[in-house]
Amino acid sequence: MNPSSRRSAARALACAAIALVPLTALATPASAEAFDITFDCQADAPIVGPQQTTLTQGTDITAPATVAPGGAFDVVIDPTATTVPANVNGFTVKQIKDVALQIPIPANSTFVSADLTGGSGLGSEPSIDVEGSVATLSFAGPVAGGAEFELPTVTAHLTAGESGTIETKLGGTSYEDPGLTLTTVVNQLVDIEAPTACFPDPSPVFTTTTIG
Repeated sequence: MNPSSRRSAARALACAAIALVPLTALATPASAEAFDITFDCQADAPIVGPQQTTLTQGTDITAPATVAPGGAFDVVIDPTATTVPANVNGFTVKQIKDVALQIPIPANSTFVSADLTGGSGLGSEPSIDVEGSVATLSFAGPVAGGAEFELPTVTAHLTAGESGTIETKLGGTSYEDPGLTLTTVVNQLVDIEAPTACFPDPSPVFTTTTIG
């Protein structure tokens, strides 16, 4: 190779290396976090009045540490298997049904689409719907008291805003502003349907993605 050709090849390699630097900087590995989420729940049972209980749901959540302004990224919410209580406050739980879990679209991001994979023991096909800034994962059930079930893995495809941070959380702050709703059917001589409202307490920030 003559000197001129060597210089041209060197310049080409240098340009290629420079071009790859931004791509490498943007390819920040996603980080996975495991949480045991405690829901404070109140069932509005006819005749006997409100009944309070707690539910615990394990969840693994994955999101990138950084994303470019306007860049596409995914948040993966992977719930672990859980069991419906067989008894609550002395009442036999026959089943739960009409379950809906709210997943807010994080600030500084825009929702594109979502995929559901897996899930078992739900009694019906799960779905996810978005209205405004909240995605709702729901299934009709029923799931029998004492039975194990697993919610599907949710992969949310999002677009980052121009600056700031993107934090993932679950919805709900109180019984009046629940992030999880369901109908609990208990049996005490007859079946009693109790609308149940739950919220995560505490409500942690699961992941934080920095834009930039």
